[in-house]
Amino acid sequence: MDQETMYKLTYGLFVLTSHFNGRDNGCIINTAGQVTAEPNRISVAVNQSNLTHELIEKSGKLNLSILSEEAEFALFQHFGFQSGRSVDKFAEFKDCKRSNNGLYYVTSGTNGYLSAEVEQVIDLGSHSLFLASVGELRSLSDHPSATYAYYQSSIKPKPEQQKTSGKTAWRCTVCGYVYEGEELPEDFICPWCKHPASDFEKITI
Repeated sequence: MDQETMYKLTYGLFVLTSHFNGRDNGCIINTAGQVTAEPNRISVAVNQSNLTHELIEKSGKLNLSILSEEAEFALFQHFGFQSGRSVDKFAEFKDCKRSNNGLYYVTSGTNGYLSAEVEQVIDLGSHSLFLASVGELRSLSDHPSATYAYYQSSIKPKPEQQKTSGKTAWRCTVCGYVYEGEELPEDFICPWCKHPASDFEKITI
């Protein structure tokens, strides 16, 4: 089975945000899309271990900021490479505003956002699929939306060429996290982006 075939599917990239009981959080996702036009509904899949998942589950509200090709890698690091359970991602973050539903949306490196209210939740095991009705919509720029392929080719830094020690390691093809070891456990989950072992590639460091 050629796992790389999955990378050929077209994905958008988003900062998913929510708020509950005085707490804000956001995370990077590539699993959102429109499912019906009338009424306007979207689906959003989120890892159940994420704080953002917890806030959406409790509040029933979410904002989806659509990342554009102008997004810098630092934005992915900020919202994708650290956990909201150990750091307040909005404490020092200035490129955001609150929409009418009281949730943050990201204003830099994005071309639009939408606000939605959860109508249904489907348990997918590791993730939950939130089906939500869209309310507020706003375009922020005319820059093209960043696809997963564009992120891999033009935003994500390329590995530096350097002398290797000959050790075997496994690198997450989504965020770049490196796990050192001869074998990667089949049930391994990336601690940065929460992607499974199938999204890791074997490398030498």
